[in-house]
Amino acid sequence: MLLPLMRMPAKAQGHSMINRRSWLLGALSMATVPFVAHAQAPPRSVRIGLLASSSPSSTESGHIWGAFFQALRDFGWAEGQNVVFEGRYYGDSVERLPAFAAELVSLQVDVIVAGAPPAPEAARRATSVIPIVMANHSDPVVSKLVTSLARPGGNVTGLSMLSREMRVKQLQLLREILPQLTSVAFLRHRDIPLDVTELEISARSLRFSTHVIEVRAPNDLPDAFSMATRQRAGAMSVLAGSMFFAQRALIAELAIKSRLPTVYLLREHAAAGGLLTYGVDLRDNYRRAAGYVDKILRGARPGDLPIEQPTKLELVINLKTAKALGMTIPRSVLARADQIIE
Repeated sequence: MLLPLMRMPAKAQGHSMINRRSWLLGALSMATVPFVAHAQAPPRSVRIGLLASSSPSSTESGHIWGAFFQALRDFGWAEGQNVVFEGRYYGDSVERLPAFAAELVSLQVDVIVAGAPPAPEAARRATSVIPIVMANHSDPVVSKLVTSLARPGGNVTGLSMLSREMRVKQLQLLREILPQLTSVAFLRHRDIPLDVTELEISARSLRFSTHVIEVRAPNDLPDAFSMATRQRAGAMSVLAGSMFFAQRALIAELAIKSRLPTVYLLREHAAAGGLLTYGVDLRDNYRRAAGYVDKILRGARPGDLPIEQPTKLELVINLKTAKALGMTIPRSVLARADQIIE
C-alpha cells in the first residue's frame, strides 16, 4: 500500500550558511512551489462514489479501474488510509441507476466518478451540488450535462470521447477497407442523447446511405442486426454506451454471424472479437479522471475545470475476425494500426 506523499522537514543549517540558503530559496521559489504543492499530503479523509456498469473486480473492466486507483495513489489518495470508496454498479439493469445515484448522494460522498452514459446523467439528476467527474462521456454538451467543453459550469466535468470526430475517421477507414460499400448502419442506445446529424452528413459525403437502429436492452441486439441485414447495410458502426461495452462479445458474435463488418470506439471490442476499433484508450481516460478528482478534493470547482479531449487515439484490427468475414484488410491500413490481433 502506498503511503500519502509527505512534506519532509528541512535539515538544520549552520549560522554561516543562513544568508546563502535564504538567497537560494528566494531564487528558486518560483520553480519549487508547484512541486511542493503537488507533493503535499492530502488535507483530509474523503469518500468517493463510483457509479458505473461494471465493478473494479470484474474481468471486463478491472484493468481500467486499476489505472484510476493507481493514479489516485500517485496523488496521495489511498484506500484504507484517507479514502473510502462507495461503489454502485448496475450491469445491464439501467433502471437501477436512479436509485444507485440517490444512494451515493445520501452517503454524502465528496465526489462521484461516473463511467459511460447514462451514468453521468443519472448522477446529475440526483445532485446539482456534489461534484461529478465523467470518465468517458461521448457528448456532454448534447446531453446538457455541461454548458460547453471550455466552461462546463455547474457540478459536472471530466473527459469527452469526442465520438462524432472519431466516427468520421471510422467512416473513412470503412471506405478504405470496403471500397464498394454503399450503406452503413449506426447502432445507438435509445436512452443516450446523441446527435447523429453530423455523422449522417459525413457518411453522405463518402457516398454512404445511413440507417440508425436503436436498442435499449441486450435482448434487442439480435433483432438490431437482423434489421441491419434487412435494410441491406454493408457495415455497422456501434455508438457510445455502457451496455455496448458490457455486451461486446455478443455484439462481435452477432456481427460475424450477420456477415456485417463492424467498427467500434474502444480497443476492448477488438479484443472481444470486433473487427476494427478506432478511438480512445480507456485506461488513459481513467488515469486522467483521477487528476480531476484530485483537483476537486483539493478545492477546485468542477465548473471551472474544462472538459478534456482524448490525447491518445489508437487503431486496433482483428485479423481473425476479418478472415471470418472473408475480408482482406489493405496493407495501407494495417501499417497504421497500433495493434493487430492475429
